[in-house]
Amino acid sequence: MPQHVSGNSLKRQIFFWLAVLVFFIAFLYVFSSILLPFIAGMAIAYFLDPVADRLERLGLSRMMATVGILVAFVIVFALALMILIPVLISQFNDFAGRLPGYISQLQQFITQTQNSLLPDWVKSQAGTIKDNLSAILSEGMGFLTGLFAQIWNSGKAIVDVISLLVVTPVVAFYILLDWDRMVAKVDQWIPRDYVGEVRQIAKEIDQAIAGFIRGQGSLCLILGIYYAAGLSLVGLNFGLLIGLFAGMISFIPYVGSMVGLVLAIGVAIVQFWPDYFWIGLVLAVFFSGQFLEGNILQPKLVGSSVGLHPVW
Repeated sequence: MPQHVSGNSLKRQIFFWLAVLVFFIAFLYVFSSILLPFIAGMAIAYFLDPVADRLERLGLSRMMATVGILVAFVIVFALALMILIPVLISQFNDFAGRLPGYISQLQQFITQTQNSLLPDWVKSQAGTIKDNLSAILSEGMGFLTGLFAQIWNSGKAIVDVISLLVVTPVVAFYILLDWDRMVAKVDQWIPRDYVGEVRQIAKEIDQAIAGFIRGQGSLCLILGIYYAAGLSLVGLNFGLLIGLFAGMISFIPYVGSMVGLVLAIGVAIVQFWPDYFWIGLVLAVFFSGQFLEGNILQPKLVGSSVGLHPVW
């Protein structure tokens, strides 16, 4: 049976943990500019710990499991950095350069089709759509272009990126290597009268939060690869860029697919019109992606981690 804690002891514990919380917040505020590589390293170690535990159960030492995981992670990340990132940057720059022409062609398309193919409720709004399309897309691309230019033209930002690439793997390695010992040390700080309850609550929180984030991350990655591959196979200009972007923001319900669909259809109309077949294939990529997300990926990867039945 748990023993009751005296009033003075409870006050001391509350004061201690409040002081720790205040110190932690102050520490984050003061050193926020240099903490990103360490936070990223801790996050990577946290999410890779189940993989290390599984490799240990297969007979590898903790050191070998950690080295193998981090080497594989660094290789994949380096390949993405050397192969994928330059292609995405090239497509982004090309898309930004072609954007004024795309806007002009879409405006012409709206003007030409509003009297023949579009329903009456769309015809009545065609003028507004045409007037606002240029402003919306121009402002959005102007913001993104300015943001990227500001980031890459900042010497401090470049230093931050380099430190992130260099420091993060080192931090992740040592934390992943000592993760179990760190957890055991924290476990020793728990009052023995409540250790069972605290362990159970911590286990449930860990399973729910880690499972949800891992599931949502896997969902975004799978959808990004699916959309990028599908649009690229269709032959859509900037299909890789649009597909990965749509997948990466799929953690916001419906936003990723809707934004990606609007961008892809806009490019498809300029590129393929009046060939309905290829525009239909672009639509099919997104509709099938939505079916895959709602009926397979969300229930399996995300719903199970938070205890939701696939129906929900």
